[in-house]
Amino acid sequence: MKKILLIFLGILFLSLVGNFVSAETSYCCEKTTSGAWCQNAPEGNCDASFRKAPTSCEATAYCKLGTCIDSSEGTCMDNTPQKICEDETGVWYDEDADDLPQCQLGCCLIGDQAAFVTQTRCKRLSAIYGLETNYRTDITNEVQCIISATSKARGACVFEKEFERTCLFISKAKCNEMAGDTSFHEDYLCSAETLGTNCGPSKKTTCVEGRDEVFFIDTCGNLANIYDSGKIDDKEYWSKVKNNFESCGYDSSNADSSTCGNCDYYLGSTCKTFKKGQNKVKPTYGDNICRDLSCEYAGDNYEHGETWCARQEGVEDNLPGSRYFRMVCYDNEVSVESCADFRQEVCIQDEVNEFKTAACRVNKWQDCTSQGSQKDCENTD
Repeated sequence: MKKILLIFLGILFLSLVGNFVSAETSYCCEKTTSGAWCQNAPEGNCDASFRKAPTSCEATAYCKLGTCIDSSEGTCMDNTPQKICEDETGVWYDEDADDLPQCQLGCCLIGDQAAFVTQTRCKRLSAIYGLETNYRTDITNEVQCIISATSKARGACVFEKEFERTCLFISKAKCNEMAGDTSFHEDYLCSAETLGTNCGPSKKTTCVEGRDEVFFIDTCGNLANIYDSGKIDDKEYWSKVKNNFESCGYDSSNADSSTCGNCDYYLGSTCKTFKKGQNKVKPTYGDNICRDLSCEYAGDNYEHGETWCARQEGVEDNLPGSRYFRMVCYDNEVSVESCADFRQEVCIQDEVNEFKTAACRVNKWQDCTSQGSQKDCENTD
């Protein structure tokens, strides 16, 4: 009997202790003495300067959880107490984020990157990175969003055709659209030995619309890397895509180079078909070369893009009635632009780092009649 009584008393004691502990932890502190907001803690841990209630925080008005929207950053934070949201200058809603129009997510495409965010956040990212964005509401999950950003990636699309393992160098999106069993290998060339296709290196080259450089093509006609005669037998060079800064003669025009096809239009060269008599040298391999875009005129050489002044042929002196001309070197050809007749315009030329620029300007001859002294009349300013 005593044993049963002791067990009963033990259970009663544990129950009382449990209730005591429960009572100790049942307060909702708007702020604790340690600085935390909206925490369930013993009453002694509550900051006396703020509200407290002997219940859970979810049951209080001041610590009720909801969605906090930062309208400037375009973010929505679930399960945020109202007090914290307002202190952070956010707008608090007693609703789930999924039910708020401002918090609906879409795919924000920024360059070659993607983020599954709100439209306001997408605009904010555009401002941060200084890039145009494309916000797509038709993409409804993050996985699709990421895939859409990488779909423009180019590489080797390997597939079976007429019982042969072959390849096309295309975008990931186009590869995925192809019928049958395909495998895409980003940044790989179809000539890569590891892919085991029927495409291999060749000595042929080509020009590509919208690009300056001369490119190798493989035995299947796919685009390969920039033409470099020293890499004709380099397996690694025929395996993975190389950027122009990883290729021969980077940061140089490589004009009339027989060995390197890393042309640069802004430096005075671009890919053109080799023509005997027009090009100074023949490429070591292929039929394309970096054409020199500079010009020769009246015994002088001018860079591509240079402009300079010229006078009427046969007129040595600056005679009344003579005409000015603006000469332009563009794509290896010199063109003539006439300034206004009867000397209504004159040609003015300047030079910066040995690069000439010229322009036709209105001849303000009327100002001459208003000058009252020889000094003002002959002033060259």
